[in-house]
Amino acid sequence: MSAGQPADGGDFVQHVEKVLLERMERLERENRRLRRFGNMTLIAMAVTLGITAAVFWFSGRFGVAGGIPENIVSRQFTLRDGDGVTRASWGAADDGTVRLLFSDAKGRPRVRLSLLPDGSSGLSLADSTDHKLVVLGSLPDHSTSFVMSDGAGVPRAVLGLSSAGAANLVFADQNGGTKAGLGVDTKGQGTFTLAERAGRQAEETEDVDSSDQTADTEPPAKAPAKPVPGRK
Repeated sequence: MSAGQPADGGDFVQHVEKVLLERMERLERENRRLRRFGNMTLIAMAVTLGITAAVFWFSGRFGVAGGIPENIVSRQFTLRDGDGVTRASWGAADDGTVRLLFSDAKGRPRVRLSLLPDGSSGLSLADSTDHKLVVLGSLPDHSTSFVMSDGAGVPRAVLGLSSAGAANLVFADQNGGTKAGLGVDTKGQGTFTLAERAGRQAEETEDVDSSDQTADTEPPAKAPAKPVPGRK
């Protein structure tokens, strides 16, 4: 027995070492498998997040096919053509003005639709040099005006309605000087004014008595350059 004990003890130690080595190898294999699984999980999460972000970006920019967004919030929208030229914009300015602007193929503003903070609204049509050829405006006091200008931007004809109810049609020359006016005052009486080339009034006829003209008749709408000539 004494002779065999060292041999048996050596075998036992070797057996224990072998078992420990096998367990260590098994643990290392498990660790490697867990690391691979963890790496694959991280990659899958990254891909999922990337796809989600791409879907949100695409749907936010181009919309979802077959779907209609309930609400879109922005301070300004810009429309550009295939060459990158801004053709239209719609937005609110810092002062509260809301404006819709259309431009030509060279990016020059041609049509403006505006709403001012005080409630005034207007529509203007311009040429390529930004001269306002046609302007339609409405003020908060319910007065309205329709102005037509020539190629130089000089108002040549003005149709206006005052807040008191007087309606006037005024014609001006190339310098913006008023030459003729036709109107209806607040009492419903008609007025007509015609100026000579030298600037003197040539003719004026009204349906009301001359003593009541100054007090009851509102002057016709004026072109910006000169007022309507006074009565004789």
